Amino acid sequence: MAKPTDINEPIVEALYCEALVLADEVRQVFDLTPVRDTSAEADKVRLALSVEGLRTTTRIMHVLAWLLNHRAYFNGELSEFQLRRHSRLPPDRQSEPGNLELLEETTRSLIRESEHLHARITRLDTAWRDRFEMRPAAILRLRERLDDAVQRG
Repeated sequence: MAKPTDINEPIVEALYCEALVLADEVRQVFDLTPVRDTSAEADKVRLALSVEGLRTTTRIMHVLAWLLNHRAYFNGELSEFQLRRHSRLPPDRQSEPGNLELLEETTRSLIRESEHLHARITRLDTAWRDRFEMRPAAILRLRERLDDAVQRG
């Protein structure tokens, strides 16, 4: 398998479109899913919807912010230094299994989809920050260059 050299604009654009569609679905599910029942069980469902809705929305917004920063970089609006300094993807806060059990399958599926997207972006962010190279290999090459310089010098 060929090793990628960097994240490119088409990858960022495709992920951005995917994240926008997911954000719209998340908004619809969590904005338009009122629980009208007043029982104690309904209160638990409302609380689970609120908590998981906030987590899911935050997760998607973090992904969108990361993608928007990369789009700005490709448009020349951010330098690579600014991008590296200000566009780190925050760690994800996974959903609580107890909350997920209270939600409908379509809602759980949407939450899992947002978690998977965040995990994909996390892998991209990590790889991009490491320049798609394994650190031990980079350290080995640096040592070899230092050894060559010392021998010549």
